[in-house]
Amino acid sequence: MSGQTTDLARARSLYDRVAVETAGIVIHRYSTSFGLASRLLSPPVRRHVDNIYALVRLADEVVDGVAASASLGAPEIARLLDTLEQETLDAMTVGYSTNLIVHAFALTAREVSFGPELVVPFYASMRADLTETEHTPESFEEYVYGSAEVVGLMCLCAFLEGQTASDDRRTTLVDGARHLGAAFQKINFLRDLSADFAGLGRSYFPGVNVSTFGETAKRDILDDIDNDLRIARASLPLLPSSSRRAVALAQGLFGELTRRLRETPAAVLAETRIRVPNPVKLRIAASAAAGRLPRELPPTAISRSSPAKENR
Repeated sequence: MSGQTTDLARARSLYDRVAVETAGIVIHRYSTSFGLASRLLSPPVRRHVDNIYALVRLADEVVDGVAASASLGAPEIARLLDTLEQETLDAMTVGYSTNLIVHAFALTAREVSFGPELVVPFYASMRADLTETEHTPESFEEYVYGSAEVVGLMCLCAFLEGQTASDDRRTTLVDGARHLGAAFQKINFLRDLSADFAGLGRSYFPGVNVSTFGETAKRDILDDIDNDLRIARASLPLLPSSSRRAVALAQGLFGELTRRLRETPAAVLAETRIRVPNPVKLRIAASAAAGRLPRELPPTAISRSSPAKENR
């Protein structure tokens, strides 16, 4: 019996490693920016972040990627997404999935202690992409929370694994994680303004029409993003050293993107996707690796926290 138990444990350990290795491939193939930042994480934290990112990408492929390109209709895609959500929740309960990426994600969720409270809102936002083409201010807040802020909170759980944090420190870090996630999502919405509207028929920002997108709307959106980045920047010194440099790099990349977006005329933004050139990314990465934090942003005219964020 003891030999059989040992064999089962060995097989489980191998399966876990293969699942984690599979998840690790995803971040480096799909995103140069996140792949670059993940290299500055300590190995245990990097493993968790890779596992989280892989599931996020998998769900996104169901909604907007391979599933749609396979000529599946919206009802079938919705069914696949529902199945993936249930597989994820089940794996978080029992610790196993036949889907290697889901299995890796569940390992992380169980080890760093987050549960359905973060996963269910994520899938709700993914599901909204199947039906919502325009957002109200309220639905936009809910969408950004589920699609991005909860991912920041998942990563924060990984950053704080084994750490003791006071209530005040944890509150500041939670606020920072949510605002950094929100900034990332809003930046992507702004730089993909034309592609989202023309290719997917979506307009994420409430009241923003791509055909009439102008400088005032651009400025208001970027002021909101800068406010998110300012709040996130204030939490950076409180992060453990195992994650601080990586998050500083992510913040630095987002800050550079907002600077370039601000310098780009609104009419150009409505037609072109703005990127940070690789040499600039490497310069920002070198600064973060050296322990330097991004510059502090001054408060914007719309400095605020939304009621939806305060009440969650």
